[in-house]
Amino acid sequence: MKRLLLIALLSIFMTGAAYAESFTISDIRVNGLQRVSAGSVFGALPLNVGDQVDDQSLVDATRALFKTGFFQDIQLGRDGNILIVSVVERPSISSIKIEGNKAITTEDLLKGLEKSGLAEGEIFQRATLEGVRNELLRQYVAQGRYSAEIETEALPQPRNRVAVKITIHEGTVATIKQINVVGNTVFPEEDLSALFELKTTGWLSFFSSDDKYSREKLSGDLERLRSYYLDRGYINMDITSTQVSITPDKESVYVTVNIDEGAKFTVSEVKLSGDIKVPEEEIRALLLVQPGQVFSRKIMTTTSELITRRLGNDGYTFANVNGVPQPDEQAHTVVVTFVVDPRKRAYVNRISFRGNTKTEDEVLRREMRQMEGGWASTYQIDQSKLRLERLGFFKEVNVETPQVPGSDDLVDVNYSVEEQPSGSITASVGFAQDAGLILGGAITQNNFLGTGNRVSFGLSRSEYQSSYNLGFVDPYWTMDGVSLGYNLFYNTTDYDEADYDVTSYSVDTLGAGMSIGYPISETSSLNYGLVISQDSLNSGTYTVPAILEFMEANGGSADTADFTNLKASIGWGESTLNRGILPNRGYSQSLSLQAAVPGASDLEFYKLDYRGQHFTPTSKQTALRLHTELGYGDGFGGTDGLPFYENYFAGGISSVRGFRSGSLGPRAVASLAYPYAPGGANQMPNYDPVTGYYQCNPETGICTDPDQDDQPFGGNVLITGGVDFLFPLPFIKDQSSLRTVAFVDAGNVFSSNCGDFVVDCNSPSLGDLAVSAGVGLTWITAMGPLGFAIATPIKEPDNSDPQFFQFTLGQTF
Repeated sequence: MKRLLLIALLSIFMTGAAYAESFTISDIRVNGLQRVSAGSVFGALPLNVGDQVDDQSLVDATRALFKTGFFQDIQLGRDGNILIVSVVERPSISSIKIEGNKAITTEDLLKGLEKSGLAEGEIFQRATLEGVRNELLRQYVAQGRYSAEIETEALPQPRNRVAVKITIHEGTVATIKQINVVGNTVFPEEDLSALFELKTTGWLSFFSSDDKYSREKLSGDLERLRSYYLDRGYINMDITSTQVSITPDKESVYVTVNIDEGAKFTVSEVKLSGDIKVPEEEIRALLLVQPGQVFSRKIMTTTSELITRRLGNDGYTFANVNGVPQPDEQAHTVVVTFVVDPRKRAYVNRISFRGNTKTEDEVLRREMRQMEGGWASTYQIDQSKLRLERLGFFKEVNVETPQVPGSDDLVDVNYSVEEQPSGSITASVGFAQDAGLILGGAITQNNFLGTGNRVSFGLSRSEYQSSYNLGFVDPYWTMDGVSLGYNLFYNTTDYDEADYDVTSYSVDTLGAGMSIGYPISETSSLNYGLVISQDSLNSGTYTVPAILEFMEANGGSADTADFTNLKASIGWGESTLNRGILPNRGYSQSLSLQAAVPGASDLEFYKLDYRGQHFTPTSKQTALRLHTELGYGDGFGGTDGLPFYENYFAGGISSVRGFRSGSLGPRAVASLAYPYAPGGANQMPNYDPVTGYYQCNPETGICTDPDQDDQPFGGNVLITGGVDFLFPLPFIKDQSSLRTVAFVDAGNVFSSNCGDFVVDCNSPSLGDLAVSAGVGLTWITAMGPLGFAIATPIKEPDNSDPQFFQFTLGQTF
């Protein structure tokens, strides 16, 4: 009875409300505003002075004001024909304070809160704060932090404001105690568990954190497990369920994966369908899937990609190629059909560059193999990207081919680059090994003023060496890539002043040269050069007899000799390296022959050199580098043997690491540069004819000093090489400017024409190579590549000089 009475009263009230008297608004008043302007209210209110209103229009007006989000309460009233709008504003956020977070930075949290509508100055809504709290909890759970707790507070502040405080107790990441794969009969559980990025706790887990549970990592592991089976013929493999159990203390996780392997399928037939557009025999040559093979989704997908790229090379950029397997469940075979949909041939509308703040557009554009207006060739677009990377000017190069809006056959090609230092300051400051205190520097800029030209200027002074040089190379002297280079140089070297063992003499060299490079293919070129130099030699305090003999035999004296030589060279070079600096894929090699021009040179000799390196990726982040440098030189005509100051040397950070620079190979007997004449004016100081101290030879006029060690002399045969294993440094995200290697180096210098005063002089033999092993680091800095190496000898030839730590500035290795 009471219920019926209540319903009747409500019906009377609703009927009265529905038929309340309407009125015409003569004025509108707004009460309760603090921060929100009256203009904002009037702009949102769908009523104006003069409007006829009823209950429905008032309800609509209330809803419109609530939609602004500014108010937590709204009441509409009437004073005569005046509409009264009374509001209670929501508070604004005066500050947001976050405490206790470590796994997620405060900056990232604030960015996430701002996207959710929580930021200083914004309107505060309790529901939004609660939603953010739940989202943060989900993020921590995704990281495996099941014990995470988040407390939120909204502290009232003056002037209708609140201070939001978020206190986070992150807890610890739950570690994985056990991973089980259930249902496998074909492959052992150890092999399947090895596919998982998630691991149970091991001795390396402290560094790799691979035992920390993560939902995202588990999803990736399940996909790897599924792919493992699909690539081995089990196309019906299914992951039936996955259980993740957490211990009551929320610190340990047990993962169980239940699978159904199904049967193994083989390929019975391979078909092509669709509009192929290119010769069918070319497409069939790309089919990696063959009848009789065990079905592999990876091979099928790779084949689709190869066909897509082949069509893309002919301009069918938007081609779609799908491999469709049609299984026969009874015979356990699969018919694989590659459905080709070439779509329209695409043409390049515009090629643009971004990120080259220093390098001119023209330098990038001349490397393009894809041209505007031509069809969009995948090969030519990628080849253009590769050529930009090989310049060595850029840390990273990316390319995008967006479709032109409103067109179905036009694309833009957009290259984005990130510039890096392309020059170096070679050993210019401080103290350098083998050179002592450096007072000057050599500057090389491979991208001078952004023009792509290579300019080098050297002005350096060390304890025993001065060097002045100026060089210039224009790699695009002509539009088709013929390069032109020339250089001037003046070097003085006085080994009497050196602070390490080296044969004593001085040489001043003044010269000039020019070179021309001619491209013969996309990756190779021929190089021609001509250099004229004047070499002035002077014997030193401990000049070895072999040098004195050479100077006298070729028109000089035991004290001094001058040689002017015109040297011509021809060389061939090839490079498929993926980058100009710190490559990790491809190979490069060069072969050059340099010879003194007979009749135009005082000495007649030649040198034949080969350099090569090959990078083989072993994973996404590691690679092997094989490298070698070979050299041979000799005299001809009236010159007996290679001039000693043209000899090869080995050892050092850019040669055989772990051995002092130039210390490997033949050595010359130490001597004093005082000619001996018994009883004459040139009688040596402190010479004792009875004891024979200084061991002077009356016939040759040369005195050797038994207290001096034999000095490195070099040879005319060079053999060096090695293996580098490239690996990334841990805990460093950007590895593009760093290279770390573990290496084994081998090499030595030999001589095929040893004189009476040269010792440790052997014919070339692999058994006499010096061998070392160690680790190295190269870092691309603003001043150029900075290199360090720590190495220890494995095999030491006689008289070699090991060196544990080496460094260099200005060259890569």
